[in-house]
Amino acid sequence: MKTLRRRRPTETAAVEISWSHAGIAWRVTAWPEVAFQRRCGDAWLPEQPTEGAFAAAAAYVREPMWRRYLEFMPATERAFVAGFRFSRLEALQVISRCPELLPVLSEVPALTVFVAAHVALRGAERPGWDEIAAIFERAGLFGVLEWLGLPATRHALAALRNLADPEVPRRFLAPLRTLLWDASLASRLEQTPVVTDLDLARHCHRLAA
Repeated sequence: MKTLRRRRPTETAAVEISWSHAGIAWRVTAWPEVAFQRRCGDAWLPEQPTEGAFAAAAAYVREPMWRRYLEFMPATERAFVAGFRFSRLEALQVISRCPELLPVLSEVPALTVFVAAHVALRGAERPGWDEIAAIFERAGLFGVLEWLGLPATRHALAALRNLADPEVPRRFLAPLRTLLWDASLASRLEQTPVVTDLDLARHCHRLAA
C-alpha cells in the first residue's frame, strides 16, 4: 500500500487573496510581490485599496484562503501577519513595502496599524513607503514615530506595547496619537500592564470631552 505524501507548496501553486468591494474586484498577488490590484475590464491594474476595500477584505476573506496564502511566506513574516485578524492585509502591505520595520513591529505590533494608516494620519494624497524606509534608515524607529506624528519616546512605545489588542480601530488612531502626547494619560497607559479596548475607548472619550 502506497503512503500518501503531503504535497509541498510550489511557486506554480501560489495563490492570491481576492475579494470584492462596491462591485469592484480586488486582489493581492503572492509573496514576495504583494501587488494590490483592482479589476478593470479584462485587466488587473495596480491601485492602493481604500479604507473601505480593506474593511471589505477583512469581512470577506476567510481563514482557508489566508492559510493557503500564508503557506508561501517565510516563517517569520507568516507568523507576524497571522497574528492579526482584521488588519492582515494592512500588516501584509506594511512588511512587504518596508521589510526593515518587521523586527520593531514584531515588538510593538500596535504600531503596524499606524504605519498602515499613514496616508490618512498625515493627510497625504498617496502612500509614502519609500519615505518611511528612508526615514527608518536615517533616523531609526524614533524618526518613524515623529513622521507619524507620535511622540518619539520610549514611553510612547511602552504604552503601545501594552495594548491587549494591537489592531487599534481606525477611529481611535488619531485620538490615541493625541492621547500619547498627554504625559499623564500616556503614563497611565505605560503603567497599565494590559490596556484593553475598553480602557482605550474610555481614555480617548475622556480626552475628547
